[in-house]
Amino acid sequence: MAPEEKYPDLTGFKALSFDCYGTLIDWETGFQSAVRLLTSQLPPSHPLNADPPVAAMQKLHDVQNALERSHPSLPYNELLAESITKFAREDLGLPGLSDSIAEPFGNAPGTWAPFPDTVGALQKLEGRYKLAILSNVDNRNIAATVDKQLAPARFALVCTAQDIGSYKPERQNFEYLFARLREMDDGGVNWEKGELLHVARSLTADHVPAKQIGLPSVWISRGGDREDGKGMGGDYRALRDRVAFGWRFDTLGDFADEVERQFALKAKMES
Repeated sequence: MAPEEKYPDLTGFKALSFDCYGTLIDWETGFQSAVRLLTSQLPPSHPLNADPPVAAMQKLHDVQNALERSHPSLPYNELLAESITKFAREDLGLPGLSDSIAEPFGNAPGTWAPFPDTVGALQKLEGRYKLAILSNVDNRNIAATVDKQLAPARFALVCTAQDIGSYKPERQNFEYLFARLREMDDGGVNWEKGELLHVARSLTADHVPAKQIGLPSVWISRGGDREDGKGMGGDYRALRDRVAFGWRFDTLGDFADEVERQFALKAKMES
């Protein structure tokens, strides 16, 4: 019997797939640090010289997204380096500075910190589900993140854009994940049977394609539901008709707590 609760039932899934950077890892803080190295060199009156450099971050993110579409097989570390070089030269007029930060920026994601709630939440969740990652980041950076930043949480599967040859929100990234999950031991995980739940922060990269595919999803909003907190994951007010997540939580910790509550209630009702 499914538990009676405020949120829809979460106890029937076999696996969770996660976006990593922005959902588990504090991607925007790491991104912001690199952007500040550039914007701090601008004249005080420059429209992109603000603190925090939100407009500059969004412009750099736009450059990055355009490169993801035009160069889908380019690994993320190289794509980041190319993006910040192009942004510095063409948008900021700072050609000399980009060379000194391009390569470090490309290799930085593997050093970015998890949100404070991430690791504890993952440890709770791995006791209930198989955990997988579907990330746009390259293999080198994701390996550092999984081995160091997210330890001791364990993932049964990690899929990257470098493995797939394209970036989310392309459907083939999700199809690759589905195929790999079906091949897993213990009968695998079949998303078409309702066995997979996708967990992500980004509306544009994750929740828009999830709705198109029909994949159930959880929005870890991390303030993105507020007017002043949309960040770079997309504006909910502009995208609300294009997403259909069934659950929303402020943090991954809140999500894990609700999962534990539901499983405990279900066990009590079945005893």
